Amino acid sequence: MPGQSGQLSAGPGWHVVQFYGADQDLAASVGSFLSDGLLAGESAVVVATLPHRLAFEAELARSAIDVSAALAAGRLQMLDAAQTLKGFSAGDRLRHDRFEALVGAVIGSAAEAGQPVRIYAELVALLWDDGHIAAAIELESLWNDLSSRLPFSLRCAYPARVPPAEADAGVLDKVCRLHTAVIGHYTGPVNGSADRSHEAAAVRSFPHALESPRAARHFVLDALGLPEDQALAVDAAIVTAELAANAVLHTHSGFTVEVSRSASAVRISVRDAMPLETPDGEAELPVRHGHGLWVIAQAADDWAVEPLPDGKVVWAELPASP
Repeated sequence: MPGQSGQLSAGPGWHVVQFYGADQDLAASVGSFLSDGLLAGESAVVVATLPHRLAFEAELARSAIDVSAALAAGRLQMLDAAQTLKGFSAGDRLRHDRFEALVGAVIGSAAEAGQPVRIYAELVALLWDDGHIAAAIELESLWNDLSSRLPFSLRCAYPARVPPAEADAGVLDKVCRLHTAVIGHYTGPVNGSADRSHEAAAVRSFPHALESPRAARHFVLDALGLPEDQALAVDAAIVTAELAANAVLHTHSGFTVEVSRSASAVRISVRDAMPLETPDGEAELPVRHGHGLWVIAQAADDWAVEPLPDGKVVWAELPASP
């Protein structure tokens, strides 16, 4: 889960996605992810474009990592993303057996030099940029399958821009659900809807844990850049805490928070894995005085519960000055 620095822990099995804007932001974040592992005696694998590999090497050097020595010892491996992708794909077709053989061998080699293994890979971003959206999502699933058998943590990244025209409205939702945690911002429709009045969203996933509502509250305030003593900050904190607490108490699963701001409103939404089940099939949750959604209804200009194929999203909009 997020630490005070905004970074995420990286235990075996962690699969984190980062939406990034500027390349320097990506370099700083990935450089920290890699250097933390190397300084702790772990190994690191980078599968990236040449400009990104050079930027990561510079960040590692600034963190007192001897890049040449780490490469020579096999504790750091730098691979070209395009060449690696060609090893198990042809256009939008992925060869699962070749992926497991190729990537499994790289992870095995890295694990011999130091365990566990941290991987940064932007293979999905190449597929994404080429318009192979389904293949990118398929590759995310392949990584998850492999992580159930091999000891590594993975970070991948997507440029923070609107999905290609070929992508369906829920593509970002699908991407987020395939990851342990989500960091960064993306510029796309909020909650996978066609509504673009909220042009940018910050999104992060949280585990099913008692401390997650508090962490979600801090995430929303940080994303909005609000001091805690402003009226909007108070309302945003209350709404986030109530939505997140409902998810923790009633769904027994992790949840994902999205927050976005337009000229006139702030929208906060929490997505969880518990489907809505009502006799008439409508999206409806009980509103009890003094609790949960009743509190949200008092603070928000508008709110709603929307069903999803594998869960639901509850959102609320708060009035905000430009």
